[in-house]
Amino acid sequence: MTVDDTGSPAGERRDRDTDPESGTSAPAGAGKEPSAGAAAPSGPGAGPVHGVVRADGSGSGVPAAVEPSPYPTPHHAVDHTAEPTDDPLAIRLEQLLLGAERRYTPFQAARTAGVSMDLASRFWRAMGFADIGQAKALTEADVLALRRLAGLVEAGLLSEPMAVQVARSTGQTTARLAEWQIDSFLEGLTEPPEPGMTRTEVTYPLVELLLPELEEFLRYVWRRQLAAATGRVVQAADDEEMVDRRLAVGFADLVGFTRLTRRLEEEQLGELVEAFETTCADLVAAHGGRLIKTLGDEVLYAADDAGTAAEIALRLIETMEADQTMPALRVGIAFGTVTTRMGDVFGTTVNLASRLTSIAPKNALLVDGAFAEELSRTGDAPVSEAQASAEAEKAEQEGVTPPSYRFALQPMWQRPVRGLGTVEPWLLTRRPT
Repeated sequence: MTVDDTGSPAGERRDRDTDPESGTSAPAGAGKEPSAGAAAPSGPGAGPVHGVVRADGSGSGVPAAVEPSPYPTPHHAVDHTAEPTDDPLAIRLEQLLLGAERRYTPFQAARTAGVSMDLASRFWRAMGFADIGQAKALTEADVLALRRLAGLVEAGLLSEPMAVQVARSTGQTTARLAEWQIDSFLEGLTEPPEPGMTRTEVTYPLVELLLPELEEFLRYVWRRQLAAATGRVVQAADDEEMVDRRLAVGFADLVGFTRLTRRLEEEQLGELVEAFETTCADLVAAHGGRLIKTLGDEVLYAADDAGTAAEIALRLIETMEADQTMPALRVGIAFGTVTTRMGDVFGTTVNLASRLTSIAPKNALLVDGAFAEELSRTGDAPVSEAQASAEAEKAEQEGVTPPSYRFALQPMWQRPVRGLGTVEPWLLTRRPT
């Protein structure tokens, strides 16, 4: 997994594009004109194209076909708007899922919602929806969504950049969920039950039955997750900790995954990755951590305290080691200040955890000095084995029970780590009972 040393989310869309001929910077989408006579695309992933933006950056509120762009359009410009479809089943499914028929062009939807075309485009692109020129493809639900987001900005509850961030985080999360459900969940359930039936004949009634139940379940899980996240924030020691918090951050990485990709069939590789991600997600959640993200052969998780993070890491290693079908695992954990954005984590602590993972031995856990100190401070590990021996000897002389430690720490050789200077890793293991 590549860690962004700049702290910026990878792939984040920029608000301004560069004119390929003049080299000047222009608002994203400027100079595009809607494709004439374009038909509407068929899915909920349809969104508006940027309207014209004036030189002062404000939205014009009129279609690009009426008010020409102040920015030159290269003669080789290509229209990248979404391709339409007239598939009857796709249109019926769209109406079922959205609960409304297509009524508005992007310009009409923005005007009806009372927002500028520029802001509407920013919202829709942030949610991950494709440009559609000025096709009539949007519904009352789309207008209501625009009105709600804009209303939060007008009421002063959200700044405009924050509203766009809300749209982006929600879009990215639900897009992945929707893709998974279609690729795996629905695909398996829509297998024709009788010879002669097609998958399309099964899909519509199945979606019609599942939609209300899945929608309610999604609402329940979201509220549960929101309650848990809110609880963590309000327990922060001060306002700064609501964004920049001290956390334990861990990476777990499958060893030799690149070689596996050349040796295994695609289906086998997919099953291995799914098993790995499922095991990690279950263990992280069960023991009080939070799964931040997965990327095939690697997972990133966080925990509020070092003891929880260490327990999760060792259980991951033990579980994978016991499974003969899984490759070896290596884990690295660091403890320190972490910046959280859109459910992700950034900063030097995250980068250090990633570097420790890359140098960890097979089926082993390396931690940084701050993590080792935190374990000693909380009584989960002794400062040194000499101290533990002295405590045990003293307790035996006094006839009392010696301190009980869960983990053992062994200092490793100092070594330079790219971009972070010299670090002293510690090998963390379970302490014999």
